[in-house]
Amino acid sequence: MGKRRSRTQSQLLNSLTKKQKKHLRDFGEEHPFYDRVSRKEGKPQICQLSESSDTSNSESEAESEPEQVSGYHKLLATLKTVSEEEKEDEEEEEEEEEDSVVGDTEMNDEDDDSDVSVEEEKAAESTEMQENVALSADPEGKDGEGPPGTSQESPEEFTDAKHELLFSLETNFLEEESGNDSSLKASQDPFLQHVNKELKEKDIQAFATNPKTTHQLKWPVLGQLVFSSKFQKLETFKPPKDIDFESLHLQKPLGSTWTKTNSQFLSGPQKSSSPFTPLQKELFLIMNSYQDLFYPERNALKNGEEIRHVYCLHVINHVLKANAQVLGNNSRRRSQKFGVGNDDDFRDQGLTRPKVLIVVPFREAALRVVQLFISLLEGDSKKKIIVSNKKRFQGEYGSDPEERPPNLKRPEDYEAVFAGNIDDHFRIGVAILQRSIRLYAPFYSSDILIASPLGLRTIIGGEGEKKRDFDFLSSIELLVIDQADIYLMQNWEHVLHLMNHMNLLPLDSHGVDFSRVRMWSLNNWSKYYRQTLLFGALQDAQVNSVFNKYCTNLQGQVAVKNVPMTGSINHVLVQLPHVFQRMEVDSLASVIDARFNFFVNKILPQYRDAVMSHTLIYIPSYFDFVRLRNFFKKEELNFTHICEYTQKSGVSRARHFFLQGEKQFLLLTERFHFYKRYTIKGIRNLIFYELPTYPHFYSEICNMLRATDRGEEATWTCTALYSKYDAQRLAAVVGVERAAQMLQSKKNVHLFITGEN
Repeated sequence: MGKRRSRTQSQLLNSLTKKQKKHLRDFGEEHPFYDRVSRKEGKPQICQLSESSDTSNSESEAESEPEQVSGYHKLLATLKTVSEEEKEDEEEEEEEEEDSVVGDTEMNDEDDDSDVSVEEEKAAESTEMQENVALSADPEGKDGEGPPGTSQESPEEFTDAKHELLFSLETNFLEEESGNDSSLKASQDPFLQHVNKELKEKDIQAFATNPKTTHQLKWPVLGQLVFSSKFQKLETFKPPKDIDFESLHLQKPLGSTWTKTNSQFLSGPQKSSSPFTPLQKELFLIMNSYQDLFYPERNALKNGEEIRHVYCLHVINHVLKANAQVLGNNSRRRSQKFGVGNDDDFRDQGLTRPKVLIVVPFREAALRVVQLFISLLEGDSKKKIIVSNKKRFQGEYGSDPEERPPNLKRPEDYEAVFAGNIDDHFRIGVAILQRSIRLYAPFYSSDILIASPLGLRTIIGGEGEKKRDFDFLSSIELLVIDQADIYLMQNWEHVLHLMNHMNLLPLDSHGVDFSRVRMWSLNNWSKYYRQTLLFGALQDAQVNSVFNKYCTNLQGQVAVKNVPMTGSINHVLVQLPHVFQRMEVDSLASVIDARFNFFVNKILPQYRDAVMSHTLIYIPSYFDFVRLRNFFKKEELNFTHICEYTQKSGVSRARHFFLQGEKQFLLLTERFHFYKRYTIKGIRNLIFYELPTYPHFYSEICNMLRATDRGEEATWTCTALYSKYDAQRLAAVVGVERAAQMLQSKKNVHLFITGEN
């Protein structure tokens, strides 16, 4: 074998001319004109051999090497002797390159073993699906079967190295056809006005002590808006009747592509008069002013896609302007004479490249966002944009319609929320440069990051963990949190953990050119320039708290504060008496214990009698569920329970026992209802341990009494517990006017719904 290889090397060497041999000796490489490119990558091998140029005495060491060695490296080894110092330098360089590749690949998706049999892989996928959902939904990390938002195993990570140079901001320049950066020079451009606004130290000190000033305005579509700010000047405005498209300062080619992309929401005369729907127009005016926005009326059935389109337009517009500013400054620096000009004129970036973070709950949402990016950059242009790794992205984030059971019947809102790929553990970097999109870019080479809270939580890590990273969040200028209400059903702690790591100073420089970094970013003031867009389907205290605590934009905040005039109780279709029991609570911290004691001492004794059988207790909080379950076990009550971690067989047994009356009580968690929407049959008595997070869940649970119509309507009961701290949930269930009366009266309220209201 060794002789055969030596003969092959000799033949290759003899085929070279004297000029080529001389080039090999002088420069240690073959002339580029004569390069032989091997289809398979070979591992370079350096051998200590004789200096003869006509023969090769390669030893049997090459035979023990499993990788194929290219002829080029063998020729190089025969003609050049490498010193020990050169070998050490080469080995160090190889180690540094490997470390950099590992550092980049850790930022995309989860690792995956390829050397696993088919049966073992299926078993591992089933186990990992349950564990990932349990982590995303359960703050205590309990075991058991999780909700349907199960995680998938991803192919092994890779770094898109071949496109690194193409998408590098440092080595590219602004194309002439991009409009010569004319839009960025306009003093009215809201992007430039925002990033160029300078804060002073006294402004930051005053921010901590200044009271928040607020002002209310009513807009035609959004309704009641509350403008607020802790900085001295509070800017408010009203939407104009007619919007000038040029005044929006959209970067090319968005001005032409947006109309086609958004055409599905436009019809009739509206299509010719304005490229926005009335809702989109008002939302984009606030977004384009770079104020924080909280919109709690996002509905997956009605306006979900409409809102997604408009915030994707704002994201792409922001990224294109930011990158155009960097590329334009690159061109000016290249043409500028040495020593002329001020370096402060070129401060146009943050400490790290990622500038936009979009948080969505499922892979299907990430897929739709990327598809909108492509549509906004491409439009109806005949010239298609370059999208790297598109096939892999569609394979990992797409879904197979045949996987969904054909006989699965669920409410319309359930079908809209859980459409497509509902894996909740993912993260992906997207780089955009002029008319090209690079998917699966390393985080520190990305402009936009799209991830789920769980996907970010696993990479941010926790205190004391060795393998963790959150430097990529240091220079986020635009944060979009879409479908925030779903995170309440997953794990809200992941959202809080993310917000606590936003816009912190990075621990590493990551190769940044500090002469190009904006001063407010160097001063660790990035959080005052970050715009946060928060969209959800309901008003909730936890979501409101995030907006009030973590949104500190110097431009101010805008929150939509519409009160529900009619509650979800009007959608109850059965004749049912509703009793709302009020608890007296001293403080917010004591609500949990006060509710438990009130239920155990006042409510439960009324249902201990066997006559009050078939009692369903609806519990929104998992912690309250565990506490009640333990109490029922201690008291040896005849009960069964269903939660989001109950196995399918356990769910079937519990439903059967409850329907047949073998179990008097059934404890049901809200998250189980959210993820499954099973109809529980046999209910005669309802107890809402706490008002539901989603208002329409109240009517859905009440309407389950119709499932077993045995002429027992006269004995049906419904009891709900509330306190003064449940004002938002109470108003969403009974309406704002009734809620105000109930909170003022401090008495129990009895309502009778006939099914016709």
